[in-house]
This record gives sequence, C-alpha cells and structure tokens, in this order.
Amino acid sequence: MNIQDPEIRNKVRAALGEISASMTRIEAEKDLIKEVVKKLSDETSIPKSVLNKSAKVYHKQNYKQQVEEYENFQQLYETLFN
Repeated sequence: MNIQDPEIRNKVRAALGEISASMTRIEAEKDLIKEVVKKLSDETSIPKSVLNKSAKVYHKQNYKQQVEEYENFQQLYETLFN
C-alpha cells in the first residue's frame, strides 16, 4: 500500500466521498421509515415493532421462513421452560 502515491490518494478520497454520500442517503431513508411507522402506529394503534417487522418481512418476501423460525423458537422455548 502506497498512500503517498497521489493517484492512490485521490482514488481513496473519491471512494470515501462516494461512500459518505451513500451513507447520507441511507440515513435519510431510515429517518423516513421511522416517520412513516410512527405516523401509522399513531393512526392505527398498531405497535411500531409489529409494523417494522411486517415491513421487513414484506420487503424480503420471507413470511414462510419467519413463521418456521418462530415455530422452531417456540418449540425450543416450550421444551426448555414448560
């Protein structure tokens, strides 16, 4: 690694600038999601945690997988503590 090379330094600076801009967009999107969830929760009395989980499952389209994981968790927990 030769960070003294001006070409490499410029590449790194440019990449870090691009990454930072992307992180800024991600932060803004996360803020928007929080606002939408809060508003919907306030209007419907659905807990924010349920709305967030529903949004993630909807986005990933993995409802069946989530159900299977919960059933596995439920079975394990009941076996251990009931």
